[in-house]
Amino acid sequence: MKTRAAVLRAAHTDWEVTELELDPPRAGEVLIRYEVAGLCHSDQHVQTGDIEPRFPIVGGHEGSGVIEEVGPGVTRVRPGDHVVCAFIPSCGTCRFCSTGHQNLCDLGLSAVTGLLPAGGFRLHRDGEDFGGFAILGTFSQYGTVSESSVVRIDPDIPLDVAALVSCGVPTGWGSSVYAAKVQPGETVVIYGVGGIGINAVQGARHAGARNVVAVDPVPFKRETAEQLGATHSAASAEEAQELVTTLTWGAGADHAIATAGVMHEDIVAAAFNVIRKGGQVTVTGLGHQTRKTVQVPGSELTLFEKRIVGSLFGSANPVYDIPRLLELYRAGDLKLDELITRRYSLEDINQGYRDMLEGRNIRGLIVHQH
Repeated sequence: MKTRAAVLRAAHTDWEVTELELDPPRAGEVLIRYEVAGLCHSDQHVQTGDIEPRFPIVGGHEGSGVIEEVGPGVTRVRPGDHVVCAFIPSCGTCRFCSTGHQNLCDLGLSAVTGLLPAGGFRLHRDGEDFGGFAILGTFSQYGTVSESSVVRIDPDIPLDVAALVSCGVPTGWGSSVYAAKVQPGETVVIYGVGGIGINAVQGARHAGARNVVAVDPVPFKRETAEQLGATHSAASAEEAQELVTTLTWGAGADHAIATAGVMHEDIVAAAFNVIRKGGQVTVTGLGHQTRKTVQVPGSELTLFEKRIVGSLFGSANPVYDIPRLLELYRAGDLKLDELITRRYSLEDINQGYRDMLEGRNIRGLIVHQH
């Protein structure tokens, strides 16, 4: 069958919307009709060269849709099921899945190539193979993916809301709840409150933090953070440092969570400086793959027993946490509708990313037309 998709042929180029040929599902695979895709910064990292994939590649790793067809041996879903895509697949049997770390599943090694677990690619044009970013490619009307990459959800959940728990919400929320393990009464500082950081704010408040300080230079993002749980906000790391010193009587924050769209060493350094003795910095945001963004005084790391940890997908388990987060939304304990700033057609994808980079969106969505 044919599908329209937004592709990148090289870094530092615009997204190109083109028509591709899509193969039917093989054993263990499903055909999904994508309905909604999120404009996450990780795809922008591919465009800027921070992440170096196999080109050409169909973008998009955050999304939701409906299962159209299943291949032989598929047991997780059936035609007609509503699903959320997990940008980290979970095979269920590797060392990491079997020990409760689905976010580190071995199948994730193919995220930057789009090579499916069964081998090969399912998207083509004129004899050329196209991979899907994160083995998905949600910037396409349709996709053939592994059943390990989809999680069934209740059909009453709106698919635009559901798309958000594919990446941005669990990554941010889990950075606070799972990776940082925020406890009631603690002080948390979050650097960057876009699509990931805004959910770290929600996660910190859910965990019972007394002070949640959102740091971002964009007034709109700070205002949104305060509406969704931040107790304080600051326009700069310097302002946040002064604020936290006052709030904690000089002790420092318990946690700093770095969720900026592009990670730099000065952000990690500011996060390291703001935490107390025994505090933790959780680094979730990405920079260039080869750039050394963690540069801190080793003596302070040792003498003050500070910790720096990384977190992928918020250290969450997609098969468990995607439905769980939607239940929190259903109960009114997690805000999702409020995260959606604008909706775009596939043809407007480049404008959507310009809006993200210029600070106009918390989360923009691509709504596919069929």
